[in-house]
Parts: sequence; C-alpha cells; structure tokens
Amino acid sequence: MAMTKFIQDGNVIDYAAAANVEYRDVVAFANRIGVACEPIAAGETGAVALTGVFEMPSVNTAISAGDAVYWDVNNKRITGTDTGNVPAGMCVATKASGTTVIRVRIG
Repeated sequence: MAMTKFIQDGNVIDYAAAANVEYRDVVAFANRIGVACEPIAAGETGAVALTGVFEMPSVNTAISAGDAVYWDVNNKRITGTDTGNVPAGMCVATKASGTTVIRVRIG
C-alpha cells in the first residue's frame, strides 16, 4: 500500500487567507514567503506562488546578485537583514544603492 498521495507540484499552493490579500501581495509564512496569484478574501482559499522571480519593493541599500534576502513584514519590503525578518530567497540582479526595487527568486 502506498504511503503517500500526490496532491500538486508545490510551485503554487492553495492558501487559506486569514485577512484580505491583494493580487501580487507578499504572503509571509514562518520561514518563507509566497506571492498571491489572485485576490483572496479573508476566510477564502486562493493561489499563492512559492517559486519564481518577482520584482519587489526593497530597502535603498545595495544588494548583490546571489545574496540571501529577507521580507520585512512591518515595512513590507525586501532587506538584506535576517534578524527579525522572514527568509525570502535570493537577489538575482545586483541592486544599486538608492533604488527601491529588487528582483528576488523566491522559494
């Protein structure tokens, strides 16, 4: 008898929203982030991507390609600081100081 049952590939998951989530909002889990693929009303279930490269708001300091990055839940932006923040993934294109947008591979 099989011990497992395939449900989905896991790149996009069903997410039960506790609060309203807008399309392309970052959804923070305990140890990773996802990006909403659609608006999800509180109490409803919708699709959240767990992999992919996304352009996101960020701190205005420089971050190099390949650096680990984190989601600052309070300020709703990517940072290079891990303390108190949720692991987000990896910076895929060097971001210059003074800019506030970054490309991140989540997952």
